Amino acid sequence: MVKKVRFIEPGPRSPYKASICNFYTYNKYIRNPSTGLITLTTLAKRVVADTLMYSEAISHIRFEDVYDADIIFISINTFNATRGYALARQFRAHSRAVLVFGGLHASMNYPEAIQYCDYVLLGDGDESVPELIRTLGRGEEALFPGVVRWKDGKVVSNGARPQPEDIDTIPDRSLVYGYARLAKRYDTLWPQVHASRGCPHNCDYCAVVRHFGHKIRKRSPENVVEDIRQAIAFHRRRFPPRLSNCVWITDDNFAHDRAWAVSVLRAIIGSGIRYHFSVQARYETGFDDELLDLMRQAGFIELALGIEFLDDASFREFHKKSTYAEVVRAIENIQKHGLGVRGLFIVGAETDRVGVGDKIADFVIKNHIHGVLIQSMFFTPGTPAYEQGKGRLIHQDWQYYDGNVVHYPAHIKPHELQQEIINASAKIYSVPRLIHALLHAKGIFKGLFFGEFFWHRYIRQDLRRQLPYLRSLDGAPQPPPPADPAP
Repeated sequence: MVKKVRFIEPGPRSPYKASICNFYTYNKYIRNPSTGLITLTTLAKRVVADTLMYSEAISHIRFEDVYDADIIFISINTFNATRGYALARQFRAHSRAVLVFGGLHASMNYPEAIQYCDYVLLGDGDESVPELIRTLGRGEEALFPGVVRWKDGKVVSNGARPQPEDIDTIPDRSLVYGYARLAKRYDTLWPQVHASRGCPHNCDYCAVVRHFGHKIRKRSPENVVEDIRQAIAFHRRRFPPRLSNCVWITDDNFAHDRAWAVSVLRAIIGSGIRYHFSVQARYETGFDDELLDLMRQAGFIELALGIEFLDDASFREFHKKSTYAEVVRAIENIQKHGLGVRGLFIVGAETDRVGVGDKIADFVIKNHIHGVLIQSMFFTPGTPAYEQGKGRLIHQDWQYYDGNVVHYPAHIKPHELQQEIINASAKIYSVPRLIHALLHAKGIFKGLFFGEFFWHRYIRQDLRRQLPYLRSLDGAPQPPPPADPAP
């Protein structure tokens, strides 16, 4: 019988610690817990009353509370897989719990993940997590689809499980240890709502479509609005008032199903909720005047566009259906509707050379893009980009697969590419531009730029720590290091 279940979100290289930096620098010692894992914890709670989640993004793990659990679920992305495996070894040494891995990295790289656990769950866990708990509670073997397990010393996959269609679960954020207190304390933690899953496109570097599928699966508009209400209430405090009142809709492609997106926006407008919203969308959304008007009416302040590259050759290289001219035209139209644009950029394409950082910074400044994320090429196992580029990987130390340069680019040295990211960040988030934003930016964008100024300072410090190692490389591709042996 299963009486106690614990969910674990491992931290990256800088897990939570109490620090004054948490008041103004996101992602250094504090960051939002995974909404997806909170959702799974909520579903598990319906089966086992004693269910709790720990996220090293916001707290330390109380190991004495975890060791006597019957099942321990650990969710990993690539950047925190190394920490996840270390935690699994620790739980193995001090606990008799059944260890289960899930999440994007485990699902797409299960031959590696299964070395550290009893089971790996593939794809979304909305249905498989409760089923696994019930199955183990009956003392039965997990033979249903979506499970990877050990049998007679061999790794056996039960095959893929159809992705769940009913995703109308509102995550109970109070199930995350320490979250309720910190959400009200820090403006660096903000409400997040995931309204849909999946993406119909096929960009080579993107793990989203490989994990969530091509089909867009959507929550009902009423369910999304209620989740928004609960997320806002969870983060609300009376005094002092929050400096940043913004809900991040974390969908990867919010507006692809236009009719559904319109219904969600109309539901928000009709709900009476007065708040700010940010969402990620494809650049084509910038050509839809009606949708942009509805976003503005609903309280949306910005669209985060996955611009990625600034030349058509790179778009073609990674099968991203975009052109430079269309992206620029979309940005202009979004801004005409009173919405800001946040740019997401990737460096490390075949066309990139010394100077790519200045190219990105100049583009951002010229086109009045108010916020950016610039990262090196992603090589998530299971993606075409990984398969095509694994011969040029510098290493497979997953903890550095978080935006650092981890491969040998075609026309620029690894340390030079890393420096280009640093240069672009420093140029965009310079002191003169900070002063200009504080004096001239509208409303909430003042606070956003202020926070991102310090966030990017931290990112640059982190990137600089890898420069000596990257400079030490001779520029010739080396075979990846051997995999960490099974515990």
